[in-house]
Amino acid sequence: MYFIAGSTNCLKEPVEVLEEAILGGITIFQYREKGEGCLCDSERLELGKRLRNVCRENGIPFIVNDHIELALELDADGVHIGQEDEEALQVREKIGDKVLGVSVHSREEAEKAIRAGADYFGVGPIFPTATKEDAKEVQGTAMIEKLKDFGIPMVGIGGINADNADIVTNAGADGVSVITAISHAEDVRAAAAGLREKIEGGKK
Repeated sequence: MYFIAGSTNCLKEPVEVLEEAILGGITIFQYREKGEGCLCDSERLELGKRLRNVCRENGIPFIVNDHIELALELDADGVHIGQEDEEALQVREKIGDKVLGVSVHSREEAEKAIRAGADYFGVGPIFPTATKEDAKEVQGTAMIEKLKDFGIPMVGIGGINADNADIVTNAGADGVSVITAISHAEDVRAAAAGLREKIEGGKK
C-alpha cells in the first residue's frame, strides 16, 4: 500500500491526508512535490519535514520523489527516480544504503536498475492516469508479468483504485502505488482501508 502525494495532489491539508491514510492502512509513503503550483525551496522542505515526522511517528518508510538533495536534507528513508531523472547508479552513490526505487518500462531498464542497486521497481502506467502529464503509454499488467523473474519487489502504478487493484497484485506485483485514489477521496481513511482490503483479498 504505497501512497504518493504532495501539496498539489491533496484536496485537504497534506499532513492531515497522510495521517488519515496511515490510519487506513498504507504501509509506505512517497513525498512527490511536483506540478503546477507546487511548493519550492523552504516551503517544500518545511512540508517535507512535517510529512517525514508523521511517517517516523507511525513507523512508515518516508521516500522522496526525484529530489536527491531534498531527500538527503530530510534524511529520508529512500528515493524514487524515473527514467528521465538522474542515473540510478549516480543516485545510489549519493544516497548510500538508503532505499532506491526506480520506475521501469522494459526489461532493459529493469536490468540497468538492478545493476545500479535498485531495491524495488515501480512498473506502469498500468491504467490511464491524469496525474503525470508525461506518462508513458499504458501497458496494463504485461510488464509486471514479464519482470517477475527478476525477483525484486514491484509496485504497480498508474490509474489504480479499489476497483482494479487486485488485478495488479494478481499479475504478480507486491503492491500498488496510488495518488488520487486516496488523496482525492472524501473519506481518506476509508479509501485507504478499502484499497488495502482489496489487494489483500487479491493475494489470497
